[in-house]
Amino acid sequence: MAKKPHLNLVIIGHVDHGKSTLVGRTFYEKGLISDSVIKKFEEMGDKGKTFKFAWVMDSVSEERERGLTIDLAHKRFETDDFYFTVIDAPGHRDFVKNMITGTSQADAGVLVVAADDGVMPQTREHSALAYTLGVGQLVVVINKMDLVDYEQKAFEDLKSDVVKLLSGIGFKNPEKFPYVPTSAFQGENVTKPSEEMGWYDGPTFLSALDTFEVPEKPVNKPLRIPVQDVYSIKGVGTVPVGRVETGVIKKGDRVLFTPSGNTAEVKSIEMHHEEIPEAEPGDNIGFNVRGLSRDDIRRGEVASHPDNPPKVAEEFTARIAVLAHPTGITAGYTPVFHAHTAQTACEITEILEKLDPKTGKVVEKNPDFIKKGDMATIRVKPTRPLVIETAEEMPELSRFAIRDMGKTIAAGACISLVEKKKS
Repeated sequence: MAKKPHLNLVIIGHVDHGKSTLVGRTFYEKGLISDSVIKKFEEMGDKGKTFKFAWVMDSVSEERERGLTIDLAHKRFETDDFYFTVIDAPGHRDFVKNMITGTSQADAGVLVVAADDGVMPQTREHSALAYTLGVGQLVVVINKMDLVDYEQKAFEDLKSDVVKLLSGIGFKNPEKFPYVPTSAFQGENVTKPSEEMGWYDGPTFLSALDTFEVPEKPVNKPLRIPVQDVYSIKGVGTVPVGRVETGVIKKGDRVLFTPSGNTAEVKSIEMHHEEIPEAEPGDNIGFNVRGLSRDDIRRGEVASHPDNPPKVAEEFTARIAVLAHPTGITAGYTPVFHAHTAQTACEITEILEKLDPKTGKVVEKNPDFIKKGDMATIRVKPTRPLVIETAEEMPELSRFAIRDMGKTIAAGACISLVEKKKS
């Protein structure tokens, strides 16, 4: 049997809208969790009865105490057409950093909105983040339909609110996404059609997942491997480790590391402790290089073929969504930008325009400051050489998170850049 294509799926939405319950119920009905586990949760009192499905994804006891999802739980399951790894993104705002690391690996998303609550701040925040970080396809689940008596009007009204929200953020044709009414807690329309909602003739949540398209592997783009770590292995030599973002690397290739400018020959490539002749996008590899020591290569550098290297930015323009800041962001602010594997302090030299998060239209030119909830176009100057590329040419290397004081302040993508002159 041919191997099913693999997709990373991120589950997003406001806290308490039933994301974990939806995933837990799906796993339970797919037979991936036994009755005895669910029974055990039910016996843990009233809270257990309420959270029994949600807890399936939560392996941390503190999460059970608080009824919140903290870390990213990775779980796998199959549909008719795909093999999915589920990234359960925390709804709670303390955990936006996990959300960013989770979403940046996702090929597709499930947005969960509760029918009784409607569009809430994190519905907007997570959707903007998913869009900014390159998740282009969604299944929208209108959950908790039992709390609105399974009414068609409640579903239709909320669906049009969500379409408006998503098109405002920038999603293309969001009205074409599947919108699925469910009650994850009651098991309505999750894996089997619901008798409570005879008016609905679309797919169940599970079958809606098969409408996703597999993104094409960017094998024809220039090679880009952001370096995550570098090891010096006895008897082997220097081995940088990273995920191939674009292009193909083969044994015997010459590679260039940017920004340092060092080059080397690839002696061998390893994945999952097995030697392979070549690696393509999505592969996490170690590659042994001849002619460089461990000190010649750093985390945050990007390996490429010498004839098509990545750009090092003198300065760049970016579009960002501000997720949290105690006061406001002004020109001159210098937080740390996390782009691919690089962490570099960068100065925000200018705030060019403030944008309406719903429509993306410019609402103010050169504002004095931007605050939580704003979207903006900014100009940025890295304090040391940073490889970054534009969202149009190389989206895989255009995205970043901005962190300060242990919090994720904003997320964004580079839209244009001025290249550093070669010295």
